[in-house]
Amino acid sequence: MSDRKFTFEVTKTASAPPATVFRLVSDGGRWSEWAKPIVLQSSWARQGDPAPGGVGAVRKLGMWPVFVQEETVEYEQDRRHVYKLVGARTPVKDYFGEVTLTPNPAGGTDIRWAGSFTEGARGTGRAMRAALGGAVKFFAGRLVRAAEREAGTAH
Repeated sequence: MSDRKFTFEVTKTASAPPATVFRLVSDGGRWSEWAKPIVLQSSWARQGDPAPGGVGAVRKLGMWPVFVQEETVEYEQDRRHVYKLVGARTPVKDYFGEVTLTPNPAGGTDIRWAGSFTEGARGTGRAMRAALGGAVKFFAGRLVRAAEREAGTAH
């Protein structure tokens, strides 16, 4: 086993307001609307406080037969959403993701989506950082497009 920690970060800017971006990224039931083709099915395994996506919520994302579950561990309305991977057998340990939303001075939202994990087996960390970082980059791009469509600010 290894205990090497890896991190990655993706940044994007959306013309949509933070409230719209936050509503989409924190709502586990809606991921299948905007995160296709990676997430074809999304639902709540458990609702949190505040419902549905607050602290303690567990969203179930993926496509049959492969699903991941992510538990909300920090929830700051329209500003910050922190989650951890739970209940899954994955090649990484202690995965945490953090989406931070900052109002952009020109209007819209600056999005910072960061992740951290410990490699499960020595030598797998760099490949997993590339895979997870690539997935988050894909999700962030889809999130921006969905938020702009929903807010009516798409270019």
